Amino acid sequence: MTMTDPIMKKVIGDGITIQLAVWEGKGSQVLCVHGLTANCRCWDIMASSLTPENTLLAIDLRGRGLSDKPSAGYSMRHHIQDIFCVLDDLKQEKIVLMGHSLGAFISLAFAAHYPERTEKIILMDGGGQLTQDQWEKVTIAIKPSLDRLGQVFPSFEAYVTLMKQAPFFQPWSPAIENYFRYESEAVEGGVRSRINPANIQEEIKNIQQEVPADYYPKVTCPVLILRATNGILSRDDLVLPESAVEKMVSEITDARRADIDGMNHFSILFQPNAQRDRAIREFIQK
Repeated sequence: MTMTDPIMKKVIGDGITIQLAVWEGKGSQVLCVHGLTANCRCWDIMASSLTPENTLLAIDLRGRGLSDKPSAGYSMRHHIQDIFCVLDDLKQEKIVLMGHSLGAFISLAFAAHYPERTEKIILMDGGGQLTQDQWEKVTIAIKPSLDRLGQVFPSFEAYVTLMKQAPFFQPWSPAIENYFRYESEAVEGGVRSRINPANIQEEIKNIQQEVPADYYPKVTCPVLILRATNGILSRDDLVLPESAVEKMVSEITDARRADIDGMNHFSILFQPNAQRDRAIREFIQK
């Protein structure tokens, strides 16, 4: 699979500057929204398979990557307003939204608040209504991703060595390494993630106040739900348990699902997968 580096440009968010990656193509414009501690380069593998038939655009959410990092303002409301402003800056009336994990939840919320700006949404292993028990299992499973934030590593190589030990990033690839290189910055004593852990803690606190199911009846555009069957670290920590997907399909007006067999919460995004790509292409072109 040949990977093409995106064109990088700055666009206007809600009072801040947002970093945008663009993989140019024809057909539909798809705006990609990453997860809690990710960045726009998590979409490299997806872009290599979905372009040039489509144009993929991917933002760094506020506080991540090369977007501005205000000291506060990490909530669903802030993210959807950033996307609204980005679409205005791009002079894009309507868009297909594709979100992974937290990005799926943000895409869902945007479609509920701004149906006139949303053509379709693709929810990749996110956006489900979890029970308290399910949420606690997911929180434990993502702890390694959170623990890296704020840590200073003696070199990028030391940082990558630790990340390679995470089972959910296997098999390792140049795309995953590029993703971590993009998010790292040089500081006194070595390198660290660009993300301020205090901003993520604010985000988590605000997320826990949200009720995804409140958005379901308000989403009127077509929705594709892509579910990883293997959870994060085990089948016991699914971000989209069966009960959550069934609720989404029954309460969202025009929703369909595709279970991506053998994929975990991270590999559904970071690894090549023909089943996933076929489901997305068919949905976009329909």
